[in-house]
Amino acid sequence: MNRLQQLLAENSYLLLDGAMGTMLFGMGLESGAPPEEWNVSHPDRIQKVHRAYIEAGSQVILTNTFGGSAYRLKLHNLQDRVYELNKAAAQIARAAAAEADHPVLVGGSIGPSGELLIPMGTMSFEDATAAFAEQARGLADGGVDVLWIETMSDLNEVKAAVAGARQVCDLPIAATMSFDTHGNTMMGVTPQMALSELKELGLAAIGANCGNGLAEIIGVIEAMQALDSETVLVAKSNAGIPKWVNDELSYDGTPYVMAGYATLVHRLGAKLIGGCCGSSPAHIAAMAESLAYFEKLNKAKSNGAEEESEDGRRSRRRRRG
Repeated sequence: MNRLQQLLAENSYLLLDGAMGTMLFGMGLESGAPPEEWNVSHPDRIQKVHRAYIEAGSQVILTNTFGGSAYRLKLHNLQDRVYELNKAAAQIARAAAAEADHPVLVGGSIGPSGELLIPMGTMSFEDATAAFAEQARGLADGGVDVLWIETMSDLNEVKAAVAGARQVCDLPIAATMSFDTHGNTMMGVTPQMALSELKELGLAAIGANCGNGLAEIIGVIEAMQALDSETVLVAKSNAGIPKWVNDELSYDGTPYVMAGYATLVHRLGAKLIGGCCGSSPAHIAAMAESLAYFEKLNKAKSNGAEEESEDGRRSRRRRRG
């Protein structure tokens, strides 16, 4: 049993972290600059973000490697530093997790390549697999507990990422897609299609992240749960809908709103729950409080039902006597 399976066996849900980019922009990262380079130039800032989410209650934190493949890093002439930047990110997150006062897993974030696979584009499945394998090797050697493929639109790119990961390690793999086009991914994948095909890959968890707000993620979880109630589902929504305010992108999902979303998707079947773009430690803290209260109520109801059942048994025994 791996660490993810162990924690899921001990808990009815695991709380994920929130946005990385949102936090780094607040620390001075310039728009268009590669966040992954900060894993080497500003590791203290990356670790500060991880610590903030852990203190808010996160039980799973994701590395600062969303754009850590050679295809994405090439845009910044960093394609020769894939292994270095990914390993450094994993080590930073691992150190933050080791300091936590509760068990914290490290997920190695693997985002889309930014390229289209043949025949829609020029990237071959083999080249994509090799690129993802290179990234996964750095993450695995840096000490992640699970490889976290996220924000995907193309099922074949997910499959390439999974194939690449399995070439270099045997870590558990989670995969989430972004259903941001009328409930489908940009490539036309429905939640049902995603679940049906990805579950055949033997993944540890499947679900949705990013997208167009809370309602979209909620709908995805409903659709996936209706199709298969056994799969471990992931819900990692943006903090509402993005809007431009005073030339800045802001999100309308307050911590209070995200707290309600967290309990709702948990009730619908999600076991790995967190935030994506626009979310912060304040959002995660509100979600942690809401989920804990929800669990407390459920336990109280369960204990009450057991006591009522025992009272009934005693009453029946008295009547028979």
